[in-house]
Amino acid sequence: MRADASNAECLVFTFKEGVLSAVAHDLKLRFERFDIEADEAAGTVRARFETASLHVVCARRDGADAPGVLSDSDRRDIERRMSAEVLETTRHPEATFVSTKLDRTGDRVRVEGTLRLHGRDRTIAAEARPEGDRLVAEIVLHQPDWGVRPYSALLGAMKVRPDVRVRLSVPRP
Repeated sequence: MRADASNAECLVFTFKEGVLSAVAHDLKLRFERFDIEADEAAGTVRARFETASLHVVCARRDGADAPGVLSDSDRRDIERRMSAEVLETTRHPEATFVSTKLDRTGDRVRVEGTLRLHGRDRTIAAEARPEGDRLVAEIVLHQPDWGVRPYSALLGAMKVRPDVRVRLSVPRP
């Protein structure tokens, strides 16, 4: 199975915190360029995500999308800071995943492997479950584990929580 942004979706959800969090926004972000190759018979999954292709979809309020809350200028500013200050996309242009284990139990698939992000490797595991004609996996990543400093402004009064949620949806084989 091969997947990319034309038939799959990789979303990242960030969450605000800090004294001034009331004026900040939780965000829904989407990778615009990535590719995934999975070979269940061989038990392998390989994925590559272009970090500079992570773009703001919308703000979120109370766990729901809030389109129209962010101006185009806000969106561009967030993307510029995320690219330059958080992900450092010039130094770290891609994140990669290589599986070390793949197990199917019924209609669920558990994948373990190494995620290389921001120049560091860490082992992760996720379980993909069916949702209609898709397989969906979600995982929480603790940004500091990869040396990523979550965005912070105004001496930490407004910042992004260290944990982000990643949701990957691919076509079912």
